[in-house]
Amino acid sequence: MLKEKMEMVLDKGQDLSLLFLRLILAYGFYGPMMSKWTDMGAVAKWFGEELGLPFPLLNAYMAASTEALGVVLLTLGLGVRFISLPLMVVMVVAITTVHIGNGFSAGDNGFEIPLYYMLMLFALATHGGGKWGIDGLFCKKSCDGVQV
Repeated sequence: MLKEKMEMVLDKGQDLSLLFLRLILAYGFYGPMMSKWTDMGAVAKWFGEELGLPFPLLNAYMAASTEALGVVLLTLGLGVRFISLPLMVVMVVAITTVHIGNGFSAGDNGFEIPLYYMLMLFALATHGGGKWGIDGLFCKKSCDGVQV
């Protein structure tokens, strides 16, 4: 009986936890996105000269655009599953090009924070954004059997 009550209370918190994940991720992507858009030339130079990425200006615009779209969609709770996948790709690139050589610790600019972002994005990709967002308003928990 206690187990069932506890599960009922925790189940009610699922949509709240998904909302918090979305908003924290949107906030986390906002700063790096703004830095890129503020000086795209410097970012492209860094991408090309320091990181050795091909087509550095194109990659800088793609990363900044993906992050900008992510901030908007995650905040609104719109297309959460859709945007989670390209944001995960951005995190994989960030980990493999910038952070992995610094180890795990965030204090050493390691891959800890982008890994956490990737895991949160994976949760959103697999569970959707919850009912507290535009997707949830339209779908009332599911659309054709797929959770939002």
